[in-house]
Amino acid sequence: MTVTKKLLVLPGDGIGPEVMTEVARVVAWMGRARGIAFDISEDLVGGASLAVHGVPIRDEVIVAARAADAVLFGSVGDPKWASVGFDLRPEVAILKLRQELGLFANLRPAKVFDALAEASTLKPEVVAGLDIMIVRESVGGIYFGTPRGIETLPDGTKRGINTEIYTTSEIERVARVAFDLARQRGKRVCSVEKCNVMESGLLWKEVVTALHAREYADVELTHMLADNCAMQLVRNPRQFDVIVTGNLFGDLLSDLASMLTGSLGMLPSATLGAVDGEGRRPALYEPIHGSAPDIAGKGIANPLAQILSFAMLLRYSFAMEAEAALIEQAVANVLASGLRTADIMSPGMAQVGTSVMGEAVVRELDKLNG
Repeated sequence: MTVTKKLLVLPGDGIGPEVMTEVARVVAWMGRARGIAFDISEDLVGGASLAVHGVPIRDEVIVAARAADAVLFGSVGDPKWASVGFDLRPEVAILKLRQELGLFANLRPAKVFDALAEASTLKPEVVAGLDIMIVRESVGGIYFGTPRGIETLPDGTKRGINTEIYTTSEIERVARVAFDLARQRGKRVCSVEKCNVMESGLLWKEVVTALHAREYADVELTHMLADNCAMQLVRNPRQFDVIVTGNLFGDLLSDLASMLTGSLGMLPSATLGAVDGEGRRPALYEPIHGSAPDIAGKGIANPLAQILSFAMLLRYSFAMEAEAALIEQAVANVLASGLRTADIMSPGMAQVGTSVMGEAVVRELDKLNG
């Protein structure tokens, strides 16, 4: 067994540590059954870091993240820190990691496992077989643009300011990620913006169109306004293959798409940076469900999104496609067996807790590995 990859684990807040424990079982299985080991280090972020260090993320953690081959992230957010200043919110940890590591492309798959088609709030015939990849720009746009802030006006009232900004290079680099992914999938990209009312949206459309013509003519490109895209995701989601969009619209549309699958607890994500001169690419992997403080500590959280995030880590950071596919198949088989956590429970199924679901995935990995 050779240790070649450095992995930084940041469990975070709420259910983060609980679901990360189940990923640790899968990581250990990879060592036992496949001879794949990782040099793993762990640290605090979010509210957990605030409680010990007084900040949501320390500079030392940023340094460790830069040195790691990949970061496996849990979740941040804790209502007990609701009264702290904006710059001390637990969520600053993930925003700062994205910014400091240059993680500009957030990949959010929305895939409906066959066994969960009935769990969606949409009709099974609408979502069955759904497999979408949303590529969200994650270090620009209105979340990071300046000027920003809250100012007091002469009459004593206040004004909140956020600025939507995108440059040609920012748009091109995230669009390239989307086009490259589409080449490995259905060769279809839908670029989403609001070019009818926003100049930044008009630039987005122009840049993506020009890049497509220069470098990706083999991929079908369509354009759609963000509000129409939201409607189409509910009306006919299987029309999409890869969607590429800016930070704000990507945030909204990916959460909407998540509910097509039945639960936020099922969806992983990857956030990728640029490939450096040595072929190394910074990357962070996390479930999109958040810290869920209302169920933290109860042992009922769904660990599958965190486990599937590890599968994405294997695929996109370490080119371990066989191992990634093995985990995904194990999850599919466990769901097909009828096991469900509370968030995806349906009549006739067997409800289990976090640890039992994690154990079931490992048992299924044993079966698949032969």
